[in-house]
Amino acid sequence: MTVHEIIGNYSISGSNQQQGNDFTYSGILKLSLDKNHRIIAHWFINNEQVQSGAGFFKDNILVINFQYQGELNTVFKGVAVYRCLNKNVLDGFWSEKHGNPLYLGTERALRIISKDLLN
Repeated sequence: MTVHEIIGNYSISGSNQQQGNDFTYSGILKLSLDKNHRIIAHWFINNEQVQSGAGFFKDNILVINFQYQGELNTVFKGVAVYRCLNKNVLDGFWSEKHGNPLYLGTERALRIISKDLLN
């Protein structure tokens, strides 16, 4: 698989960095490329939280360093790692710098297929 094949929009569901694997959030992940073919990522989670990041892709593994602004203007940072099962399914885990070190968050991303492509 190439980096160009994973570019697009994905529906995501995930669990936060806590005990249990129940899905605690959902949203959209948009992957694009910069001029150097590095990954640019934008998440929109639970219709309210915006996160952004940048990373790289090699051997069907996608790594993204991300950040977002939380309450009281605190900036949170972390890393997300996805195994690209195919160009439509990403299976990942993530950790924030100040998250619970005993647990990893999880995230599953499924490509959003445009209705225009189906007609």
